[in-house]
Amino acid sequence: MNKNNFRKLKIYQKSIEFSTKICEMGKKFPKDEISGLTSQIRNGAISMPLNIAEGSGSQSKKEIERFLEIALRSSFEVLACLEIAMKLGHCKKEEFDRFISEADEIAAIIVGFSKGFSFDF
Repeated sequence: MNKNNFRKLKIYQKSIEFSTKICEMGKKFPKDEISGLTSQIRNGAISMPLNIAEGSGSQSKKEIERFLEIALRSSFEVLACLEIAMKLGHCKKEEFDRFISEADEIAAIIVGFSKGFSFDF
């Protein structure tokens, strides 16, 4: 099996797109947030595709599930950061709603994928 196949997965591709958008949004946050909220939201977003990729190299179902669970938890972390960012006025409600919708979709795909995944193509 080619371990690079994870790059073809919708779950991976969507999480890459999402994390890229989150990182771009974080650039707009105030400079005094760099070591706080900006760093936290970027790390959470980037953790999603990284754990999907890392899990694809696992040999056991249990280990793959563990990495997918970490990716899912990271999506929840991003959701919390987004809510804080909106309440602090760092993102607009429309932007917040769009990101929440994307994060919810990715979380649903992760849950569905973890129930019947296969890295074999």
